[in-house]
Amino acid sequence: MSEANQYHVGERADAQPDTTQYTPSPFKKGRPPEPLHFEVNLVAETAGRQKKTGTVQVNIPGFSPLRLYCDEQTPVGDDTAPPPLAYFCAGIGFCLMTHLTDIYTARKIEITSLRLEQRVRFKTNLSTMRDMGHTTEGETEMVETHVLIESPEPQERIQELLDEAEGACMAHFALRNPIPWSTRLVHNGVETINREG
Repeated sequence: MSEANQYHVGERADAQPDTTQYTPSPFKKGRPPEPLHFEVNLVAETAGRQKKTGTVQVNIPGFSPLRLYCDEQTPVGDDTAPPPLAYFCAGIGFCLMTHLTDIYTARKIEITSLRLEQRVRFKTNLSTMRDMGHTTEGETEMVETHVLIESPEPQERIQELLDEAEGACMAHFALRNPIPWSTRLVHNGVETINREG
């Protein structure tokens, strides 16, 4: 099979992400009712044109490190792997589904089927930037989530399930609330940008 026909998403990695700019936090088990604090660490590198590879790991024991592949569509990339926004959007939907499934199992809520349909709309001037020399800008315009549940349970119980799952979903929290962020640029070993908000 030619390289052009091979499509890579990921596989289990042999080692954890090898960070050089910070030390990943050790996992600390919380004692109920204290919340559990954890982190996800990623080290990513470019691999020619728009190809990127990354090793990512949740620092909770039991999660294996994962090697992921990323690319963009032709003509800027080679369409050999999902683009970054596909991972971003899938992560939002999968995270909510994890909480829905966990909660209905713990609460013994009878679910016949669970399906999620999601649309995320973006805006960018990336295509015209190349032709006209504009500064690149982009926005996430909206996230639209449809949770489709078949269940013999009363309507109120299913509504409470979604309310609790949305409140528990860390990805949805990040969408609905301002969260602290920081970005550093290290150029030739020298920090030249350090900003946060």
